[in-house]
Amino acid sequence: MNSENTYDAIVIGGGPSGSSSSYILSEHGHRVLLLEREKFPRYHIGESMIPFTYGPMERLGLIPRMRQSHFVKKYSVIFISPNGKVSTPFYFFNRYDRDTVAQTWQVLRSELDQMLLDHTRSKGTTVKEETTVKELLREDGRVVGVRAQHKDGSVVEYRAPITLDCTGKEAFAAVRNGWRTPDPYLNKVAVWTYYKGSKREPGIDEGQTAVAYVPEKGWFWHIPQHDDMVSVGVVAEGKYLTRGGVREPKDIFHREVEQNVWIKEHLATGQQVGPYYLTSEYTQHARHCGSAGLLLVGDAFAFLDPVFSSGLMLALKSGVFAGDEVHQAIVAKDFSPARFTHYATTMRQGVENMRKLVYAFYEPKFSFKDVIVKYPEAAGEITDCLSGDVNKDFEPLWRKIREFVPLPDDLPLGQPLAN
Repeated sequence: MNSENTYDAIVIGGGPSGSSSSYILSEHGHRVLLLEREKFPRYHIGESMIPFTYGPMERLGLIPRMRQSHFVKKYSVIFISPNGKVSTPFYFFNRYDRDTVAQTWQVLRSELDQMLLDHTRSKGTTVKEETTVKELLREDGRVVGVRAQHKDGSVVEYRAPITLDCTGKEAFAAVRNGWRTPDPYLNKVAVWTYYKGSKREPGIDEGQTAVAYVPEKGWFWHIPQHDDMVSVGVVAEGKYLTRGGVREPKDIFHREVEQNVWIKEHLATGQQVGPYYLTSEYTQHARHCGSAGLLLVGDAFAFLDPVFSSGLMLALKSGVFAGDEVHQAIVAKDFSPARFTHYATTMRQGVENMRKLVYAFYEPKFSFKDVIVKYPEAAGEITDCLSGDVNKDFEPLWRKIREFVPLPDDLPLGQPLAN
């Protein structure tokens, strides 16, 4: 066996989950190979952090870098009715420490992901960009590495006792293993683009995320970025967005702008920039978190509707968590699937808690305000979940919300596949 192509761990994908898990493993002193299909920097959607992204970013040692960056500071979230009426802002510092958790960022993913990839490279991770993983290598029922193709066309086999699938929404292993499971209900379509010079709020509200409603529980995101840019997109059922036979993303987008007064007014002063994007199948789950020699991380494990901007937090949290869990497996020389039961249970708990809030959000007659008026203490519980503090017992909150709308049961998914 070629020792040059043998590692302690292989990571597929250089996004936030891949960069964070590989950084942790390299920090522990392991020999780690990260394979990334693209050449960074590259475009990616998913541009808003939430407060509890702070923990994994702190563990990665990146909070000072973030504070020195030109990323726009985010202190709050607002919700806006179609007629333009704006909710009271959810200021994170009303519940958390203003100097740490309560201030987060709106990011440009090409820049953030480059920062994360450079960071793991600097810790000793071997990073190979423009390298496409073609298949997982298996022996005796376990994954033992990958076969990958480099930019020059050469095909190389890399081996390790464990491979981490951090391939994002594409979910390399889950798709090939037949594990990918759509959510029973959360299957929205998104159309988005960018504006330069559009209206933004003064002071600490400049970086707030706006969730602006359109009919049939569709909604716009409005995310202010640096260099006077704004990311703005609409999410709704496909049949609503394409009503009347409208199919072009540009036409869909501009028709929906007319459906919310606030969005229309804010974009009116700006100039649309770049292409219009469209994606569908927004929520997906993996039936298992992995199998012998394989672990799924970030969006490759679960990809949740983006209404509460949980994607970056879950990717970074699972990346750091997976890095520590795999470190323990390497030390113990035990890569049995059962070792990752705690990882699976913890990550699924977080996804399921956020998923319940997402389900409530899409119920036609639901409003957070109604719950808080009846149960004032629910405001803090809702803020905790919206902020990403998702690994706690929210059953008291779910009981309150179920008085207003039904909530889904947990999906019986995510546990490792036993040998």
